[in-house]
Amino acid sequence: MSSSRTGRPPVQRASRRPAVSRPSRENPVQRLYTRARKAWDRPLTAYYLILGGSLLITVLGLVMVYSASQITALQMSLPGSFFFRKQFLAAVIGTVLLLIASRMPVKLHRALAYPILAGAVFLMALVQVPGIGMSVNGNQNWISLGGSFQIQPSEFGKLALVLWAADLLARKQDKKLLTQWKHMLVPLVPVAFLLLGLIMLGGDMGTAIILTAILFGLLWLAGAPTRLFVGVLSVAAFIGFVLIKTSPNRMARLACIGATEPKSGAADCWQAVHGIYALASGGIFGSGLGASVEKWGQLPEAHTDFIFAVTGEELGLAGTLSVLALFAALGYAGIRVAGRTEDPFVRYAAGGVTTWITAQAVINIGAVLGLLPIAGVPLPLFSYGGSALLPTMFAVGLLIAFARDDPAARAALSMRQPRFGRKRAGGAVPARGPRRWNTMRRRAPSARSSGER
Repeated sequence: MSSSRTGRPPVQRASRRPAVSRPSRENPVQRLYTRARKAWDRPLTAYYLILGGSLLITVLGLVMVYSASQITALQMSLPGSFFFRKQFLAAVIGTVLLLIASRMPVKLHRALAYPILAGAVFLMALVQVPGIGMSVNGNQNWISLGGSFQIQPSEFGKLALVLWAADLLARKQDKKLLTQWKHMLVPLVPVAFLLLGLIMLGGDMGTAIILTAILFGLLWLAGAPTRLFVGVLSVAAFIGFVLIKTSPNRMARLACIGATEPKSGAADCWQAVHGIYALASGGIFGSGLGASVEKWGQLPEAHTDFIFAVTGEELGLAGTLSVLALFAALGYAGIRVAGRTEDPFVRYAAGGVTTWITAQAVINIGAVLGLLPIAGVPLPLFSYGGSALLPTMFAVGLLIAFARDDPAARAALSMRQPRFGRKRAGGAVPARGPRRWNTMRRRAPSARSSGER
């Protein structure tokens, strides 16, 4: 071995290690998508979507009711804030009902199903008694409470049908009776037809359509066979065709679909066309809150059935898309609650409430856009009307209670530490490891239940 000049052996250099290929950095868009997906799959996502979405819709609805109803109130020689104050009072009462419903146990909800159904049927029959029931816009579906306050019992009929049908189907599923078509239809369909008959006696076709949508949503959740489902749907479609064909008013509304002129033949499409005018003049960001032109007597029912048109005119496309996104989030959260529960009653009740709110929103917005006939139904949680707001907020409270009752959501809520509270013993807070969120996915049962599709 050769030595160096200093007499020391040469230093042998260590061989370099082969370069390890580092993983490529994650795409920012993909990283954002991964984080959003993890947040979306957390146990409390449905709870926050239902609570936050419903409150945002209600608050924005109060703002738009105040803006859209001022001119109507002044034309009636009333204070400009008249309708807003009534809607605000209904929202306060509805918030109390929401909180009560969200804290009630499932057993108490099931116990209230039959009393609510009996009360709704009694009030809906009372509407037809002369001297008690009153007519509004040609529909005999109201009861006067004195002064300027009225109640529409058919709105509470939606809540009654959801609770009673969910309890009925859950009990039959526990006894494994839903595999027989007669147990699936009786007494669900006869009772639903009783409610529909009481509604149609007053001429309220729009509410009848919503009730029919709830019925079919419940049958679908119960796993109705295709032949049975199509049969009931055919009967309902035939009855609806006869009711529309025999009514000139309903035929005129049907003729206004896609109308671009206030007069379309024998039908007067003034309301439908001016709703399109309001949406078209809003542009991207609208003309400004309170600056609507159509609400100055051109657009009938600007604060009730056509409040979405005023929203489009004052808040523009951005405002209408925000409202649509809130309803879409609320609908998704309801479907998630119904799909990830093991309790049959919760599945049917959550599915019925989601069908109710989603179908009513689609029918109202579709009529404003000129894609559907004007059915005279309000936009849930948004339009003016205490009779529609109170049961809807109670139904939202049901969804909140069901979302909180999920085992994974209960565990997540119990893990949350109070922001202001007593410290642990010793004053030291133990370090936490990475939190693992359990999802709310349903365990695959050994046998396919009748409520799954």
